[in-house]
Amino acid sequence: MNDPYSPPPAPSAGISLDERQWAMFAHLSALLGGVLTSVFGGWGTFIGPLVIWLVRKDAMPFVDDQGKEALNFNITVAIVALLLSGFFWFFTVVTLGLGLIIVIPLVAAFVLAWLVLVVIASVRANAGEAYRYPLTLRLVR
Repeated sequence: MNDPYSPPPAPSAGISLDERQWAMFAHLSALLGGVLTSVFGGWGTFIGPLVIWLVRKDAMPFVDDQGKEALNFNITVAIVALLLSGFFWFFTVVTLGLGLIIVIPLVAAFVLAWLVLVVIASVRANAGEAYRYPLTLRLVR
């Protein structure tokens, strides 16, 4: 159990507060991109991480690492979402709409998993820990 009077943990050695915050923003910007493009299927989840990575990669090594990680994960999510949406539409049409009983919970689970992983990565990046998303294509190196 944590003592409420104990001092907060020291910041990670060698990673400045600015770097940690920009790395956190690289992960969280995917949520903003997803919300802003949700009308079009949420494909814009990788735009925020791409912009932050391109702007900050040369000056901040931790942001370079975490920006690439966020970008790779959200590109992977966009590809999987595109492939699954085609399958889900096909499955729904073939079953004359009855497939929605299966499709809607699967889509909800996919979105919830994406949301949870982005939040975990954001918290870890803000703590100065390099986070690696599971099942991610490493397209940007």
